[in-house]
Amino acid sequence: MAKYNGPTNKLFRNYGVKDLSNRKLTSSMRQNASGQHGALRKKPSDYALQLKEKQKIRLTYLVSEKQFARYYRNASRKTGVTGTVMLQTLESRLDNVVFRGGFAITRRQARQIVNHGHVLVNDKKVDIPSYILKEGDVVTIKEASKNYIKSVVDSIDMALSYAWLTVDNKDCKITFDRVPNREEMDPEFKEQLVIEYYSK
Repeated sequence: MAKYNGPTNKLFRNYGVKDLSNRKLTSSMRQNASGQHGALRKKPSDYALQLKEKQKIRLTYLVSEKQFARYYRNASRKTGVTGTVMLQTLESRLDNVVFRGGFAITRRQARQIVNHGHVLVNDKKVDIPSYILKEGDVVTIKEASKNYIKSVVDSIDMALSYAWLTVDNKDCKITFDRVPNREEMDPEFKEQLVIEYYSK
C-alpha cells in the first residue's frame, strides 16, 4: 500500500473498505465492485473470501502487505485471541489514533500529519505513523501546528467518540487510555478469515 499511487476508489470498492473522505463510497450508491462486471453475482471460493477480508482490513488501516503479515505473526505469538490482538495492534498505531481522535478526516491525512512532524507523544516528536502507543501515552500537537489542526477539527462534522481515548480538542490532546475490546472495534471485520488465510 505504501508504494501504490493509483486510484484508491477502485480498491476500496472492490474490498468493501469505508473511506470517510469519499461520500459517494459511504452512501448507498455503487456499493458493488468496480468494473464492467462488478455487479455480477458469483459465489466466491473460501480462499477468495479469506483474501478479500485480509485486503479489506489491510486497506482500511493503510498498511503494506509486509506490515500486515508482521502484525499477524506478532499477534499469533501473544496470549489471547490472535485476531483480536492483531486488530488491537492496528488500532494502537499513532496514525490511527490521530484519525480516531478527530484530528484528521481520513487515515491518509492522519499519516501525513504524523509524517510532517506535527505530532508529539509524551512531549517527544514522533514522525512514524506505525508507532504503537501504550496505555497512558499522551498524543499532542506541537504548538506551531495547533491552529492548522484546529481548522481540521472544526471541518469534521462527525461527533464520534471512543471509550478507549480521551480527547481534548481545545488543547489538541489525545490520551490513549487503553487498547479497545473486540466489541468496541469494527463489527464488520471477520478476522477469523484472516487467520485461516495465513494458516495455510
